Amino acid sequence: MPSSLPPYLRIESALREFVLATATQDQSHIKPLHKYVALRLVIEGGFLPQDVTPRPPLVYERRNTSHSITFDNSEESSSERAIVGGVKSKNVDVVVNKDGIGPVVAVSIKGTGNAFRNLTNRMEEVIGDCANLHMMYPGLVYGFLHVIKANCAGQPNVGPNDICIDSTGSVVNSINRWHNVLAELTGRRMLSNDVMRYESIALILAETIENSIGNISRGFPAVGSPLLLDSFFKVLYSLYDLRFSYKMAQSITARRLEWDVNSKALTDLSLEFGADLPATLGYSPRASDD
Repeated sequence: MPSSLPPYLRIESALREFVLATATQDQSHIKPLHKYVALRLVIEGGFLPQDVTPRPPLVYERRNTSHSITFDNSEESSSERAIVGGVKSKNVDVVVNKDGIGPVVAVSIKGTGNAFRNLTNRMEEVIGDCANLHMMYPGLVYGFLHVIKANCAGQPNVGPNDICIDSTGSVVNSINRWHNVLAELTGRRMLSNDVMRYESIALILAETIENSIGNISRGFPAVGSPLLLDSFFKVLYSLYDLRFSYKMAQSITARRLEWDVNSKALTDLSLEFGADLPATLGYSPRASDD
């Protein structure tokens, strides 16, 4: 990949860092996923790079009626945005903040590599974070992305409580239970709905087997699950458009943008990935020929 392109355009690159990380205290294992989500919210989502925290390595330029983006590594940051909630302030991993409106999209990202038996102990934290922010910002489109190492039975240095995939190739009961818990916490659509539910949740199993490290395990969640990554971003965008896609004041326009197909960032992506760009990247840039 050319040096001008950021390393975490594809989720597999970020998941590989997560799987191979030997320490978690400095969040180096999960920061690449923050960068991936931030990049995707701009390239696919049409949000301005300056509205996204952490700031992705992109620069926006308006030319008459067209909107362009260019990769620029000097613009990148790894910061988090603090949001004042109904009970306490919360540092959120990825946030889209619109001047004059406030936080409009937020994504909390968690990773778990072992002790899967204790997953349900996270439930109080997951619910509390969601309720706290929705109490203050009921219109906030809030997503939760949870990544789990797909440790297989028989792998070296994988204890019984750290197994995700058993000897038959099926996920263990603790993972199934956690899936079912999260499925009940997603799907908030209307502002009057339960503040303890997220608008969108995705559950990802990251492969840990040599030669497949960082790939997404495709067998779980199953087709039809509300926790699939493919639908995660679609739901965020559709609910954002439902709540914010109109001109609110003379100087405030919340509509998601379409990037000029000739933007330097998009041409760089096309040169790198060619005709297979959507399949290889895992998503399509939000582009317009106009």
